[in-house]
Amino acid sequence: MNTPTKRLRLGPLPRQEVTKLTFVCPASLKADLERYAALHAQTYGEVVDVVTLIPYMLDAFMAGDRGFKKKTS
Repeated sequence: MNTPTKRLRLGPLPRQEVTKLTFVCPASLKADLERYAALHAQTYGEVVDVVTLIPYMLDAFMAGDRGFKKKTS
């Protein structure tokens, strides 16, 4: 029996046009991203892969970076 999960910081994903970007990351980060994707799918009932989540995660990170906002405003 599944217990309700708290909402994640990264909510349901909007539909957007995407651009392909390739990057290298440590195996431990890939594993964490895969676990996050699984939890996101469980929370919101829509299966999304890691590649789909990464841009939204980076966007959320940059939006919350006050130093970056200050320098680019």
